[in-house]
Amino acid sequence: MKKFEVYKNIRKRAVIFGLPISLFALMMVAILGSLLVIIFSFSFALIISILIFNAALYIGLIRITNNPQLFQIAKSFPSIISNKRNSGFDYGKD
Repeated sequence: MKKFEVYKNIRKRAVIFGLPISLFALMMVAILGSLLVIIFSFSFALIISILIFNAALYIGLIRITNNPQLFQIAKSFPSIISNKRNSGFDYGKD
């Protein structure tokens, strides 16, 4: 009798080839575009450069996925959290 393992990581994101769905779609669009360029070009150097570009794009996307702090510019939390209603009047220092 077969034994099936319970899938407990239901809250994790879906991943294809180590990339989230949106980055995988970006990678596939780049590959389709490069295939169109390869089909309509006859330059060997262009084909090699497209292959290198696709490999570099994949490596870059994997690094972005593994280290999302690379592009985080703003702070994740505000400096002040308040329930006060903002009336627009300035009464001085809060």
